[in-house]
Amino acid sequence: MAANGNTPFKFQDQTWIKYHNGYSGMVVAPTGFGKTFSVFLAVVIDYLNHPEHYKKGLKLLWVSPLRSLAKDLAKAMSKAVDEIGLDWEVAVRNGDTPANVRRKQERLMPDILITTPETLHLLFSQKKNSRWFKTLNCVAVDEWHELIGNKRGVLVELAISRLIKLSKRLKIWGITATIGNLDEATKVLLPYEALKTVMIKAKEKKKIKVISLLPDTVEVLPWAGHLGKSMVSKIIPIIHENKTTLIFTNTRGQSELWYQIILEADPDLAGLLAIHHGSIDRTLRNWIEDNVSEGNLKAVVCTSSLDLGVDFKPVDCVIQIGSAKGIARFMQRAGRSGHSPYEVSKIYLVPTHSLELVEAAALKEAVKEHRVEAREPMVLTYDVMVQFLVTLAVGEGFRDDDVLELLKATHAFSMLTNEEFSWAIQFITQGGNTLKSYEEFHKVVKDDLGVYKVTSRRISMLHRMNIGAIVSDAMLRVKFISGGYIGMIEEYFITKLKPNDSFILAGRVLELLHIKDMTAFVKLSKSKKAITPSWMGGRLPLTSYMSHFLRKKLSDALHPGIRERELKFLHPLISTQSTFSHIPKEDEFLVELIHTKDGFHLFMYPFEGRLVHEVISALIAYRISKIKPLTFTIAMNDYGFELLSDQEMPIDNNTINQILSKDNLMDDVISSINAAEMASRKFRDIAVISGLVVQTMPGSNRNNKSLQSSSGLIFRVLEENEPNNLLVRQAYTEVFNQQLEEVRLKMAFDRIAKSKLIIKTSNTFTPLSFPIKIDSLRQTLSSENLDKRIKRIQNDVYNINKS
Repeated sequence: MAANGNTPFKFQDQTWIKYHNGYSGMVVAPTGFGKTFSVFLAVVIDYLNHPEHYKKGLKLLWVSPLRSLAKDLAKAMSKAVDEIGLDWEVAVRNGDTPANVRRKQERLMPDILITTPETLHLLFSQKKNSRWFKTLNCVAVDEWHELIGNKRGVLVELAISRLIKLSKRLKIWGITATIGNLDEATKVLLPYEALKTVMIKAKEKKKIKVISLLPDTVEVLPWAGHLGKSMVSKIIPIIHENKTTLIFTNTRGQSELWYQIILEADPDLAGLLAIHHGSIDRTLRNWIEDNVSEGNLKAVVCTSSLDLGVDFKPVDCVIQIGSAKGIARFMQRAGRSGHSPYEVSKIYLVPTHSLELVEAAALKEAVKEHRVEAREPMVLTYDVMVQFLVTLAVGEGFRDDDVLELLKATHAFSMLTNEEFSWAIQFITQGGNTLKSYEEFHKVVKDDLGVYKVTSRRISMLHRMNIGAIVSDAMLRVKFISGGYIGMIEEYFITKLKPNDSFILAGRVLELLHIKDMTAFVKLSKSKKAITPSWMGGRLPLTSYMSHFLRKKLSDALHPGIRERELKFLHPLISTQSTFSHIPKEDEFLVELIHTKDGFHLFMYPFEGRLVHEVISALIAYRISKIKPLTFTIAMNDYGFELLSDQEMPIDNNTINQILSKDNLMDDVISSINAAEMASRKFRDIAVISGLVVQTMPGSNRNNKSLQSSSGLIFRVLEENEPNNLLVRQAYTEVFNQQLEEVRLKMAFDRIAKSKLIIKTSNTFTPLSFPIKIDSLRQTLSSENLDKRIKRIQNDVYNINKS
């Protein structure tokens, strides 16, 4: 380091010392400050001081959430090892690793192996796999903040618990950016009392410069996406001013759209502009990543596929299209630019509608206060546990006492009961009480020595093909009829198209020819009208922290002497909302009753995000219908929701408290939704992870419809005959925790109960209600008819405003 003019940061020094003294721990530092080298070099330094503690074979296992990180990490580590003069081998093993390379690794593992949680579990499913890990000195878990809140994090917990049993000198180190629950995140990764643990935080802070791009004029009645092309003239100069720019969008559909918009605005960028997202063919993604690293591209339109860890030195600017909907996500993306610790990360925020400028102001304040969301760990994920047990049985087998101890050592299964474990053993050996008549569910057998093993080669093969906790929607490969793959497209989208229809993928306009064996065959199209794909997952939800800052900024908007340029710019919109309705303060809850020729509209504004509003709107509709039988049309966005009826709703100062009461909250929620149907759909993922339904077969993937019908049938059989089945119970738990967001829902109603209720009536739409109304129309009208309808509504409002 000294030869290159570099000095270690204090947190790196501390990590090296603590590692040398036998500690495991967590390193917390901003993007670009060398978190990787803090742990990687700790192992190298310890080896140079104590080579007698290291044996031939695997020394450092590096677990990373993304395949795309592996290549860059391996390159950086190999370079450092060569400069130090070690003869260590650094290798990558994931789904992209060729079979011949994998076989070579199995004969003799490299000194450092970079892998993913799924591939690590795949190693556990190999015969005699323990021998590979007995020489292991350290497991490093990279980007732990991206793993802790999902089932892939549980896979990591289980893997570490097993590795501790295999290696006597094992140290565990996590690497993370700042999250809101650092202490909890550390305890989840390191729950082992025998380990000496430490948390090392970098004192250095990454400087982030957030610049909002303001439209030429403020649209008093905004709607999602209406700025669109008008903002591209402000983006083009930024691209030319910087060496390389990453342009982040929230969805793959948006990235395809903006790639076309930018190229149309500046054709000279052809060849210098690329598009990168998870559905583009891996070969093309690798080419793009290499060319960004080499400085050959001026800009890349991308999604979260480039959020993490892929460090591109030429990138000196980031543009975020629309709100990132979360503080951590926004900071992560900002950190992709100015990757040196001494550079300022520069990020431009481009609103897609005027109200997003309030979110821009909220993001800036959150970044200034260093407030970041917590990531809640998952517990008692029985589907992952069942998969893990079968993985061990496919590999070397297990004894029940040993594996129960292993499970209970983790945070995820520390509360596991003996009865629940016994159920899991019965499930993998007999299919449980209900499915015991079907031999296909008799996967594991107990031999004469008391070891549980899988003896069927077919079951072993199918299990290995389906290891993991990511259940994607059925994807079709997109291939040129003349040869060559372009990427992947979701089944539900492509099956809506007819032959000769045109759509966009990887920035190309393609004509669909035919579909065969889960492959869509296409050719290049010259059509001017092409459909931009929409992928399931749609829009990112607003996080609870963002909701808090959004309410705060809106409350601040009318204060005299407001400094934020975004809020100053929005003054005409804020003033119109205040004149014709109300701007809710932090301790107020706004309800708008609007009567138009379409009917009677009820708008409420919890500012809790689209997913929570989906639940609240169904609940409010249910409670109103108990007072007066009505039918509703429901629409929502991140700020609020609309109920539309052809009859007047019974809303007044007396009934409003009853409708918004927090009493019997979850009982009424269950009554207002089809919880069984939601649980059935959630069970599809659980069935795939637990192996009840096989998603990937040799040579093919099962389609989405087939998976849903198979898992739905099993769900109904189990619910009827075995209601206490742990996987059925888990489906309902996940519905309440993830889809209904029970905790956040209760907090929202607690806040509403303490707020002052403001009820406003109007015969015209307001700036807050208008975008929700447009979202509801977008579902039923063509784009041409929608434009006409928007103009008509705007003219009606402007005429009323004038009068």
